[in-house]
Amino acid sequence: MIGYLEGKLKHKSPDFIIVDVHGVGYFVNVPLSTFYDLPELGQTITLNIHTYFREDALNLYGFRTLAEKEMFLHLITVNGVGPRLAVGILSGLSPDGLREAVHRQDHQRLRNIPGVGKKIAERIILELRDRLKIKREKAEDLLPLCSGSGAYADAFSALVNLGYRAAEAEKAIRAAQKHLGEDPPLEMLLKESLRILA
Repeated sequence: MIGYLEGKLKHKSPDFIIVDVHGVGYFVNVPLSTFYDLPELGQTITLNIHTYFREDALNLYGFRTLAEKEMFLHLITVNGVGPRLAVGILSGLSPDGLREAVHRQDHQRLRNIPGVGKKIAERIILELRDRLKIKREKAEDLLPLCSGSGAYADAFSALVNLGYRAAEAEKAIRAAQKHLGEDPPLEMLLKESLRILA
């Protein structure tokens, strides 16, 4: 079982990255919160990894912080929440934000995340409220570390893949661009779009 990876970043996109560890490329699924904090291609990165086995596949999920990995492990114990949805939830809420939503029984905040309907929101609150205690962690600034052409298209694709409707994704990205300027880095554009959609 793989619990930790350190290697060179060979590819990055909003939903997965490839990490080269001594010539072997590991395909790692990541939440947007980890994507925002990635270095430039070719640089060394370290990730906390959860290895998820299925009958027909072995999938790796990577996290920038142990707090994200811990929350991911809590989420996948909830009936009806698989790894893909857990990554989507962590893309829309920080570990502290999720703790607060569960503590306050804020169903609507959870339901704002694509893929989380009324029943899933209720299950998350019911099954995790005793396990998740409110704790304040030191806030870490997420700095935009890369930019490039096609940020609009990449952001649109990422939002649609997260489950947002095309029309609402486009509207949020346009509003984010209006706030950030015409050519913001992809990470900033995604973060602002998700804030608008929340």
